[in-house]
Amino acid sequence: MTSIKIHDKEFEPYLKDEDIQQRIKEVAKQISEDYAGKRPLFVAVLNGSFMFAADLFKYLEIEAEICFIKLSSYKGTQSTGKVITTIGLDDDLFGRDVILVEDIVDTGKTLHNFLPRLIHQQPKSLRLATLLHKPEATVHPLQLDYVGFVIPNKFVVGYGLDYDGLGRNLKEIYQLVS
Repeated sequence: MTSIKIHDKEFEPYLKDEDIQQRIKEVAKQISEDYAGKRPLFVAVLNGSFMFAADLFKYLEIEAEICFIKLSSYKGTQSTGKVITTIGLDDDLFGRDVILVEDIVDTGKTLHNFLPRLIHQQPKSLRLATLLHKPEATVHPLQLDYVGFVIPNKFVVGYGLDYDGLGRNLKEIYQLVS
């Protein structure tokens, strides 16, 4: 892994593909154990979680369903503070075991604003899975049930995460060079 440039910013290697895949397998195993005999519905938040959701889903050892929603609060490297829903949730959550899948939880604002909508649909259970968590940036504390990696409060790209639309296709994760 070597440093890369996206738009006007330099990024250095942070997490290798093998490490990401290994950790996702561990998270999938834990979910499979926790939901043995059940059929949870995974609700993946686009665009960033698409790679994590796909890999997590393929490593599950249980029956499960998946759907996608699109929420956004980022422009460039900063959160706008506004959560926008551009693709809504069509599945009925009533009485279902639901696992919300995120790429990254930093301030927690996106989920803080969106979770009441999910809870309003009265799922049987609701758990949160995220590939990355930045506790130093968290403003709205959340109960994160499945966390891939706890990372420092640095801007990251790759493996689904982008900088103004680019970098999502990278199989590794890179951090912004200070």
